[in-house]
Amino acid sequence: MKTINDREKHLRQSLANLDQKLHQIEDELEQPMPKDFEDRASEREEDEVLEGLGNAGLQKQRMIKAALKRIKNGTYGICVKCGNEISQERLDVLPYTPKCHTCAN
Repeated sequence: MKTINDREKHLRQSLANLDQKLHQIEDELEQPMPKDFEDRASEREEDEVLEGLGNAGLQKQRMIKAALKRIKNGTYGICVKCGNEISQERLDVLPYTPKCHTCAN
């Protein structure tokens, strides 16, 4: 069974990795568009995919930061909706989840 310190360390590492990926996406999106029309159209599609990944990454980043805040406040592992304990198995899969399995469904 993982300790709260193990979970915090894992969340902080995930946040650092995610931050690096988001910077890579941002750098890629800032690249100038090619002059060729077909290349530009292809680049535009790639940008849309990157923006989607970036938005998903930002959402995950917010969730990880909220989980770290719950650790600091002593409420980590407690469902924000019903107040019941979140199972260790669920936290193993989604360490940043704010809800128990029942409330998430």
